Amino acid sequence: MTPDPLTREELRRYSRPLLVPEWLEAGAQERLKAARVLVIGAGGLGGPVGLHLAGSGVGQLVISDGDTVDLSNLHRQTHFCSTDLGRPKAQAAAERLQALNPWVQVETAPALDEANAVALIAGADLVVDATDNFDTRYLIADTCTAQGREWVWGAASGTSGLVSVFGPSLGLRDIFPDPADALSCAEAGVLGPVPAVVGHVMALEALKLLGGVGEPLRGRLWTFDGLTAGVRTLHLRPEGAPPSAKL
Repeated sequence: MTPDPLTREELRRYSRPLLVPEWLEAGAQERLKAARVLVIGAGGLGGPVGLHLAGSGVGQLVISDGDTVDLSNLHRQTHFCSTDLGRPKAQAAAERLQALNPWVQVETAPALDEANAVALIAGADLVVDATDNFDTRYLIADTCTAQGREWVWGAASGTSGLVSVFGPSLGLRDIFPDPADALSCAEAGVLGPVPAVVGHVMALEALKLLGGVGEPLRGRLWTFDGLTAGVRTLHLRPEGAPPSAKL
């Protein structure tokens, strides 16, 4: 299917990415316009992911989240305001994304669960796991793997973060068979800019996959240490084979 051409208004709006040779030559902007992306989680990771995908011109965005905005969210989830307290995150986030770019279509969906996971994921061209819930993370992983799909995955806690692109041949359970002693942000805490950094990298990976440009993090794990500003890329192997580090 040939993507629809960009309108004059869209050409003006996306004039800066269209100056990037790799982006232009791949027809990436038109690919984005034709894409439907499911972002699961509208919090510290999902906020920057959603803002950049909407701003970049992804044609359809579906925001899945069952939580409401809490006062403790606002230090890092800066796509929300104090007036959003108590509101459903998916609704508040969708309104912000739609206001950012009226040329995209933004929808909301309930929290992902076993009853709706197959249909929600099957209806998207790309899935972004921006959750902070381990049960949901593994449900996403199992459903995407069963459907033979790739998905963008990220995590942030304390002062560190991780990003990868998983797929049917190397998925979350191959690298992290279970959450073990991992803690959520509510348990371990998090410095506000850390999930923002991770979310921006996740958005970039999603754009690379959708646009067909660059080298997405397939088979690799991007790691970030906020206290030292250290970044490493680990070449992944299934459990039992240690990953190698590349600076």
